Amino acid sequence: MYTLDKDYKNSLQRILNGLIITSFCAVFGEIYEQFAHGVYSDFMIYAFMIPLLFSVIPSVFLLLFGKKEIPNITRHLWNYGVATLTVGCFFQGILEIYGTTNRLSVIYPAIGFGLFAAAISVWIIEHISEKKQA
Repeated sequence: MYTLDKDYKNSLQRILNGLIITSFCAVFGEIYEQFAHGVYSDFMIYAFMIPLLFSVIPSVFLLLFGKKEIPNITRHLWNYGVATLTVGCFFQGILEIYGTTNRLSVIYPAIGFGLFAAAISVWIIEHISEKKQA
C-alpha cells in the first residue's frame, strides 16, 4: 500500500486550507455585496485573490518542485502577511461600500508587505546558515 510522507501530507493540508480560506473569502465577498444595495467595491470582489495568489499557488509550486517543508517562522510570517492583506482588502471594500474613508486603511498593505519581506529575509538567512553548516 502506498503511504504519503509527512511533508507531502503537510503540503496537501496547506493547499486544502488555502483553498478553504479562498472559498470563504469569495463567498463572504459575494454575500456582503448582495446586501450592499447595489454598491460594489473591487476590493471586496477580488479579496479572494490574495489567499489564492499568495497561499495556494506558492504551496502548489513548493509541492511540485520538491521543496515541501519551509521553516515554521517563515511560513507563519508569510501567512500573517496573507491574512493582513486579506483583512485590509475587506476593510477597504467595506469602507468603499459605505462611501467613507479611513486613514488607517493604508496601514494594512504596509504591514502585509512588511511581513512578506520579513518572511523572505528569515528564509534567506536560514538558507544561508544551513549551507554554512553543511
